[in-house]
Amino acid sequence: MNRLAIGVDLGGTFIKAGVVSEEKGLLVERSVDSCAELGPEKVLDQMGAVITELLSAYPTVAGIGIGSPGAINWDRTTVSSPPNFPGWHCVHMGEAINARLSKSLLTIVENDANVAALGSAHYGAGRQFESFIMVTLGTGVGGAIIYQNKIFRGATGAAGEIGHMTIDYEGPFARSGVAGAIEAYLGQRFLSRHARYRLMNREDSIIHTMADADLQGITPKMLYDAAEKGDEGAKEVLAWAGHKLGCVLGSAVNLLDIRKIIVGGGLSAAGEYILKETRTTLNHYVTPALQEGIEVIQEMGGNAVGILGAGHLVFQHLDERNTSAA
Repeated sequence: MNRLAIGVDLGGTFIKAGVVSEEKGLLVERSVDSCAELGPEKVLDQMGAVITELLSAYPTVAGIGIGSPGAINWDRTTVSSPPNFPGWHCVHMGEAINARLSKSLLTIVENDANVAALGSAHYGAGRQFESFIMVTLGTGVGGAIIYQNKIFRGATGAAGEIGHMTIDYEGPFARSGVAGAIEAYLGQRFLSRHARYRLMNREDSIIHTMADADLQGITPKMLYDAAEKGDEGAKEVLAWAGHKLGCVLGSAVNLLDIRKIIVGGGLSAAGEYILKETRTTLNHYVTPALQEGIEVIQEMGGNAVGILGAGHLVFQHLDERNTSAA
């Protein structure tokens, strides 16, 4: 039986949602503004509207899965204090969403990086691995652990926060308050600031023709575009980012003995400009006994893996419920 679910990827700028087929993957996708600046009720209204639209075309879905930033409780029902969502404290997602629908549906919420990893595990680059570490490089740095095809959640559901792992206890502070956390180097704002300082006096860099005056508007996308055009300065910045990523992943491999790593998120589109240096550095920070079989792979599924993983939350929940009832 080919089950269907609705998957929702809640972002600070856009809400992306789609209908997920267990066998065929993403059938249809929609995107709406999050309207995060207008508060949680407006965000929930936007989610309810896009879910209602999908339900009108696919009324037989088995449930709704949601990938969200913020703290998720163990029961996968509530979201607390998601970053970039003003006024949002603690929301019971199932109750809030179902109050906006014409019928009540099973609703499960999980951390957005965990959901992306689950999508990769069943529909993306992670399908070839039973266990892997996933890193998402975007506005921040997210992380997740897939162990035997399931999310490893830790004691309270918060495992896998690679972005908050430190590579220098005296390093710059990330927004989390952790000194030298990898997010303080590779989060979009931090990386852009580093690139600005590094390239400001590189008159040979074409970044000067791409960004605003004094390189104020530099973005990771510009770095990639410049690297593609042969800009050595941009290549050096991306390689620097890859080196930092390799440092933190070495610690993760030593801790977990999981040697397959998948890198996703917007910055991962820079591909080998980052990942080549990541692979080189990684081996320098992994104990020799754990170096065999290490792989670092780019997730090519883009934002779709978040929607797919959210939908798959429903399928896994139903399977686990059926198993416990047997």
